[in-house]
Amino acid sequence: MDHASYPDAYLRDILANVRTIAVVGASPRRERPSHGVMAYLQRRGYRAIPVNPNAVGTAIHGETVYARVSDIAEPIDMVDVFRRTEFAGGVVDQAIQAGAKVIWMQLGVRDDIAAARAEAHGVKVVVNRCPAIEIPRLGL
Repeated sequence: MDHASYPDAYLRDILANVRTIAVVGASPRRERPSHGVMAYLQRRGYRAIPVNPNAVGTAIHGETVYARVSDIAEPIDMVDVFRRTEFAGGVVDQAIQAGAKVIWMQLGVRDDIAAARAEAHGVKVVVNRCPAIEIPRLGL
């Protein structure tokens, strides 16, 4: 897939069909974008599960924080990556191993090699976008 642009139907299909989202890089700090996006996703009816090895065992927005995607016992539909690009590949590998259907790399995060690896495993990928921007833009 060309990750320079996405058909609205592709993004709409993803956002309309995922329910459980692992937010990798979720922060307990209110001023961090991941904190606000996680809260937004919850308000929109998604189950957002925080992943942050520096905050394991605490809670963010009422959800227990996990160290890794693979530590989450329930199925994950989408992994939302709030990590720098150089760490995205490792998160993608965890998401593939966990059986995630979608990997969504946040604004400023783009790893084409990791994206291709995920797509080779049948995982849909979005890069350099934010679901909290796309949801209202698409009228969802």
